[in-house]
Amino acid sequence: MNYIVKIIIIISLAFLVSCKNNEKEVISVIEEKDLDLQMIDAYKEGLKFLDNGMPLDAAKKFSEAEIIYPQSMWASRSSLMTAYSYYYGNYYLDAIDELKRFIKIYPNNERINFAYYLLAMSYYEQITDETKDLGSILDAQKYFMHVQKKYPNSDYATDSEFKLELIKEILASKELYLAKYYIEREKWIPAINRFKIIVDKYDTTIYVEEALHRLVEIHYKIGLIEESKKYAKLLGYNYQSSDWYRESYKVFNKDYKKISKRKKNKNKLSTLEKIKSLLRNEK
Repeated sequence: MNYIVKIIIIISLAFLVSCKNNEKEVISVIEEKDLDLQMIDAYKEGLKFLDNGMPLDAAKKFSEAEIIYPQSMWASRSSLMTAYSYYYGNYYLDAIDELKRFIKIYPNNERINFAYYLLAMSYYEQITDETKDLGSILDAQKYFMHVQKKYPNSDYATDSEFKLELIKEILASKELYLAKYYIEREKWIPAINRFKIIVDKYDTTIYVEEALHRLVEIHYKIGLIEESKKYAKLLGYNYQSSDWYRESYKVFNKDYKKISKRKKNKNKLSTLEKIKSLLRNEK
């Protein structure tokens, strides 16, 4: 009898343990569903705030959604939407911080290419003046190049290539600005070095023609005639029809200015003669 009682007790205990485990599993599933619903609600609220032009409130809600249920598939989306909300509201430094966090935590996410593109854009949007600090320009360039190289078939590679061309123009214009700064102070060698950077590194930009002409002009001015001729030939070979080539032509053609002056004087004389003839006729 005692043996049978023991068996019944053991079976009862096993049943109770099983019930408790099942109860825990049920509670866990309910909690997960509850967290998932809370997260989705927070995410939807974030979208509403974004649609209504309230990016900071949207960022707060998306961030809240990620915190509620970080193991969910929605967590990475929420993080990326937080970053986008900051970018949308022109809070670029906050967007950069969030995007770098996203890249670190979710390196294998399917939208990682967009994260890098948005990071590049967050730096790019801060470029205001070629005379200012190079930091934003170079960071934008770095991340656009990463997108182009790492994700060449993505939707963002084409725009990254276009932005890189614009960045080249900005960098070339900065070199031109610095070169002219040195010219004003008659610091010829630093000016020459800046113009050479444009010719060597940014030869596809709109500033290369002027850079070549200035190299002709400065070398001629400091007595390096052969060096001046070298750059004049290069300018003539590539841009013979440009105004800058005509300006370089004037540097070597001593009679050009004299001829121009004579033409101007002839025009003045002919105008004077016309006036005189009119006055005579009136008499």
